[in-house]
Amino acid sequence: MEQSRRNGVSRRGLIRGGLLAVAASGVAVVGFAGPASAAVVNLGLDKQGAKRIQRWILTMYGYNGAIDGALGTNSWKAMQRYLANWPDQPSPYRGAIDGIVGAGTIVSLQANLKKFKGYTGAIDGIAGPGTKAAFWRKAYSNPAV
Repeated sequence: MEQSRRNGVSRRGLIRGGLLAVAASGVAVVGFAGPASAAVVNLGLDKQGAKRIQRWILTMYGYNGAIDGALGTNSWKAMQRYLANWPDQPSPYRGAIDGIVGAGTIVSLQANLKKFKGYTGAIDGIAGPGTKAAFWRKAYSNPAV
């Protein structure tokens, strides 16, 4: 990856910080990467792991999309229903069932992962490496697709 620097900021640093998007034309567009809406948000899962999550939410929480390994809006709506309604959920999701993976969704997911999948990090709404590792454990504790 190119490491060109302008004004002391590298492209790699922008990508790591979530601030760089590349348009179809290949032109880099810098801007704030807010909560994902229609985007695929796999939180570090590979395609097989995402398929495991989709298969699990298909049977339990009303997911009606394709088992394609891309956790999009419909996948996250089903995950929000799970996080809102699971009886032992330590911090139930209280936001809109909209499929947007914002801080509220991540906080509820982190609380769930802390209770059930060994997450040891802060409940801070930021999907960092610990959250992603615990989400990976959740995915791979489900049957293969």
